Amino acid sequence: MWPGKGPVIRHGALLISPAGRLEAVGPEQQVPRSPATEHAAFPDSVVLPGLVNTHTHLELTDLRGRVTETDFFAWIQHVRREKDSMNEETFVAAACRGLEEAWRHGITCVADTGTSGASAVALSRLGGRGVVYQEAIAPRVEQASATIERLRADVERLRALASSDVIIGVSPHAPYTVSRELYRLVAAYARTEDLPVAAHIAESPAEVEFVRFGRGPFAESWRARGITLGAPASSPVALLEDVGLLDTRLLAIHAVHTDGADLERLRRAGVALACCPRSNARHGHGEPPLARYLEAGLRLGLGTDSVASVADLNLLAEAGLARRLTGIAPEAALDLLTRGGAAALGLDNEIGTLTPGKAADMCVVRVGPAALDSNGAWAEAVLAVGAAGVVATYVAGRCVYRVEHST
Repeated sequence: MWPGKGPVIRHGALLISPAGRLEAVGPEQQVPRSPATEHAAFPDSVVLPGLVNTHTHLELTDLRGRVTETDFFAWIQHVRREKDSMNEETFVAAACRGLEEAWRHGITCVADTGTSGASAVALSRLGGRGVVYQEAIAPRVEQASATIERLRADVERLRALASSDVIIGVSPHAPYTVSRELYRLVAAYARTEDLPVAAHIAESPAEVEFVRFGRGPFAESWRARGITLGAPASSPVALLEDVGLLDTRLLAIHAVHTDGADLERLRRAGVALACCPRSNARHGHGEPPLARYLEAGLRLGLGTDSVASVADLNLLAEAGLARRLTGIAPEAALDLLTRGGAAALGLDNEIGTLTPGKAADMCVVRVGPAALDSNGAWAEAVLAVGAAGVVATYVAGRCVYRVEHST
C-alpha cells in the first residue's frame, strides 16, 4: 500500500468507517478488525489514493472516435455541431457512462467542464466525487450581460445537486470564445460567490496568435461574424491577469504556451494548473512545460481531457507521458495524480492521500508478486501495467468498480 506520502506499507491494511472515512492505516497486524468487519483482500496489488482527473468533459463521452479532424479549429467546429445535435437526456447518459469509465481507470474525483450540467447529474445520481465547472461562452461584448445572468441561473439550478462530494464552479471557456467583458463579469461573480473557476488557456499556437496579434483562424472567424476583437495582449495568461481571473480560485487548463513572465504571473497569483499532455500531443499543440511548473512549486495535476480528444480516460497513461517529458521518478509521477491533483482542486484536506480522517477514496492496481518483491519497483510497475491493472476503485469507502475474482 502507498499512502501517497511516506514509504510504502508492505502488507498494508485500511479500516473504513461506516461514514466512508479512513479510521486507521498501517501494517495489517496493527489495524484493528472485528469479526463483523467486512473484509476485502487484494493480493499482488498496490493500494493507492484515488486518482484525481483535473480536467475532462464527461458530457462528450459519446463523441469518442467521431471527431477526427487534425486541425484544432476544424475539430472545435465539429465538436460544436455534434453538441448541437444532443439533448439533456443524451448528455446525462453520456456523462454517466463517462463517470463509470473513470472509475474503471481508478479515478475517484473528476474536475469536469461543460455546458449542459450533465456531469453534476451523473455525479449526484451515481454517487461520485467531483468539481463541475459550468461553462460560459459568448464572444460578443453585447452578449456578456445576458450570458452572466444565464450562468447565474445555471449555477443555482446545479446547486440543487451539490453536496460535500459534488462542488459547483464556473468556467469562462477560452479567449477565442469569451469576450473580455464576460471574463470580467465571471471573475466578479466568482469572487462574490466564492466559486472555483476553471479556464482553458494557452492551449494552442492558434490561440496565442489570436491573443497576441489578432490573426489566425479564430480571428478570421470573429471577423466573419462581425465580432470586434479586443486589444492585443502579450500572452493568453496576461489576458487573464488583465480581466482579473488570476487568483487562487483559478484552475488553468492546458497552459502549454507560457513564458517566464507568465510563470511568474501564475506563481504570484497562486493559480493551479491542469495539464493534459496526451490531448496536447493529439492536437499537435506541443508539450506543456511541466518541469518548469514543478520547479516553481505550482499546484499541478494531470487531466485526460475528453474522449473526443483522446481514446480513453487513462490517467495513468498521462502520468507515464509526464514522466517521459520531465524525467521525474515514478513515485513523483503518481503524486501528480493523487496529492497533486487534490491540491490543484483545493481538496487536499479531503482526498489525495490515505490518511486517517480523510475520505476513503482509493484504487487498487494489480502488479504481480515480482514487482512487490523488488525494492522500489512497485511504482514503475503501476505505471507499466497502467489502467489495465486496476482491479478495484472506492469512493468514500463504497466500491464503485471491481474486477470479478480480484481477491
